[in-house]
Amino acid sequence: MDACNKEMVDSVMDSSEECVNSDEEQDKTKEWDDLSDKESVASSDSPVEEVSIDDLETLLDEFTDGSDNDDWYPEVTPQKRKRPGLSSVSPSPAKSRRSGSPASVQSGKSKGRKSSVSRSLPFSLSILEQKWKSADEPDVEPTQPTFRPKQKPGPRLVSTASCSPLQYFELFFSKTVLRTILANSNAYGAMRQEGTKKPWEDISIKDLKSFIALVIYMGLLKCFKLTDYWRKSQIYNLPYPSQIMSGRKFMTISKALHLSDPKVDAENDKKRGTPEYDRLCKIKPLYQDMRDACRASFHPSQNISIDERMVASKARNGLKQYMKNKPTKWGYKLFVLADSRCGYTWDFFIYEGKINSEESKGISYDSVMILANEKLLGSGYKLFVDNFYTSPKLFRDLLHKKIWACGTVRANRIGHLKTQAPRGNIRWFREDDLLFVEWKDRRDVLMCSTFHKAFNGDSIKRNVKGADGVWAIQDFPVPAAVLDYNKHMGGVDLSDALISFYTVLHKTRRWYRSFFYHFVDIAVVNAFILHQQMAKMNNQKPLTQKAFREALVAELGGTGPASAPAQIRPTLSPYSHLPKYISGDSSIGRRKCKMCSYKTPVMCVTCDVPLCFVPKRDCFTSWHYPDDSSENEAE
Repeated sequence: MDACNKEMVDSVMDSSEECVNSDEEQDKTKEWDDLSDKESVASSDSPVEEVSIDDLETLLDEFTDGSDNDDWYPEVTPQKRKRPGLSSVSPSPAKSRRSGSPASVQSGKSKGRKSSVSRSLPFSLSILEQKWKSADEPDVEPTQPTFRPKQKPGPRLVSTASCSPLQYFELFFSKTVLRTILANSNAYGAMRQEGTKKPWEDISIKDLKSFIALVIYMGLLKCFKLTDYWRKSQIYNLPYPSQIMSGRKFMTISKALHLSDPKVDAENDKKRGTPEYDRLCKIKPLYQDMRDACRASFHPSQNISIDERMVASKARNGLKQYMKNKPTKWGYKLFVLADSRCGYTWDFFIYEGKINSEESKGISYDSVMILANEKLLGSGYKLFVDNFYTSPKLFRDLLHKKIWACGTVRANRIGHLKTQAPRGNIRWFREDDLLFVEWKDRRDVLMCSTFHKAFNGDSIKRNVKGADGVWAIQDFPVPAAVLDYNKHMGGVDLSDALISFYTVLHKTRRWYRSFFYHFVDIAVVNAFILHQQMAKMNNQKPLTQKAFREALVAELGGTGPASAPAQIRPTLSPYSHLPKYISGDSSIGRRKCKMCSYKTPVMCVTCDVPLCFVPKRDCFTSWHYPDDSSENEAE
């Protein structure tokens, strides 16, 4: 009986608490309604006060919860309460996937709720909404930039020069770069072989070139395992890799490949955990040389773009990033500046993680200011970025550097509220030198620009389903900023596509080797773009990328047309050509025959080329007497 009475008392207490809580909520709701009514009355009686975008940014910083974000402008959308037992992954702020129209405005909304932006501020955003104008209202076209580049746009080569694929590639992997990689790899290989029975045998420049040739070849012809390229089974009998290098030697070079000095690495490891520690020490020599070579060999045209690039990797390394909305979700993140017309990678840098510095204004701001260097580029450039980068502060600072910008913008950065309007509706407002345009497509598209006019009378075709269920093509008005953005934003995407067709990247045991393979990809694609541009300048038909890579592999591996017997065959007297052993012994120091690629211990004294000199393979005679050998074969 006492237990029953106790349960009844508890239930009465719970119901009373619920009533009190509901009364409190009703009182709070009533206070909010009264406050909003007073604000509306005050706004109707008092004159409208202009609020700038900079003032709005300050208010957003003051009245948000101060949560940490990659952007320097905090998100104002309140976090939803998580359901118990469910885990979620926070999305990355960098989004570069695009559809037919630029990135649309994302606004998390629930039915029956007020906008999260308006609830975060102490005043109604109706004042800001009054700044928007329709497309019928005239807009003053801003002064267009005068293009003054530091160098003439295009390849920085002699216009009449005729270069081979290898010569274009050596603009990025020069002899100095190869010697550095060779010295560091030999030092690292010798260090790994210390204390073993077999001493380290130094690799040569020719070995390194042959290794790179096979790496590019593996991008053209894919096998599941590296050892499959040297298998002699009926399915995997590939003759070309064996002609260039043995599988054992390829694996030896692959394991010893090192980009930095091992002694410098050891000194840097001692600084681990201190501010002086360099996370990119093991790729620094090639990393800096590659950036310098990309900038020195080409100068971009007026339209450029900046975006992220992912180098696929799942290595256990602190540099690895996760980007939910990228095709390659796990890997190393690079920020890239590319030419919008041809996709040439002009400059890039590797993201090392969040920087806790007072001078930093967020990675989206800092990355653009690092890459868009007016001292190297010049003035009058038009930069296109997506909504991860766009902000009023960034565009104003770029304008001070005489670089004009255009990009999609996130709604919370300008205090935008979603409104109902028909498809194709355009409204805009101008804040000093910044133009903000809202265009209604399938979703809201918000643009910010420093060199566009609100509306120039352009239109775009869309396939629309009518009320009768029939699809038909209709014309809709579109701002010029949207058209230019769709046309010029894809520079980095074009470069990524050219790399992905025949990428040389494959799994490795060392994280820095992934960057080596990606640098090879950048060098090959940039060399191919230079070949394309030079061919157009000389009214010639350029090679396809596949044909360009095939020719490059042949030249690097020593099997290309530049080393063909017909081009270097001597015309001296036959009495001056005598055979000799390469190393004084028939079993040591054998080299590949110049004609049949089999190994031989014999070479010609005058020609200085290895040639077979056995009854079944008399390449020595065929080399010096091509006519006689063809007659003997005919007989």
